[in-house]
Amino acid sequence: MGKVRSKNTKPELIARSLLQQLGYRFTVNGPKNKKLPGKPDIVLPRYRTVVFVHGCFWHRCRKCKRATTPKTNLDYWLPKFERNVQRDRQNAQDLERLGWQVITLWECQLENVDKTTSKIINLLPRKHSLRYPEAIEDAALVAETKSQYARQPLRRNNQE
Repeated sequence: MGKVRSKNTKPELIARSLLQQLGYRFTVNGPKNKKLPGKPDIVLPRYRTVVFVHGCFWHRCRKCKRATTPKTNLDYWLPKFERNVQRDRQNAQDLERLGWQVITLWECQLENVDKTTSKIINLLPRKHSLRYPEAIEDAALVAETKSQYARQPLRRNNQE
């Protein structure tokens, strides 16, 4: 488990890229993120919204086949998964009590960028639409571009 990344995962990078294409500005791993309950993956301070990008295996997505349970060492895995789910639920409640909107994007949802784009557009305020009207009017076009990008391997800035 030491090789399991906790930040800058591929689903997180896809979510950030999508938000950026839609014209939203956000912080990642900044001081505000660490002070908020649950250390959200993405914080949109202007909209008082946080985004958690959950891996289906670790956070137990109910709609996905990736949320498998290992066949060995069940005494370890079952309580671990239950703690993860309870912690996620508690963090969301704490953030909502503080006045933050909580959006959860699942790893499996990010494979269908059209639906994810629609979800983001429907959940976030549209104050930015004057700056990027084409992103709101034609979400399918943005999602199509993103879908093509998602099929290609992600590259770091210094690699070509």
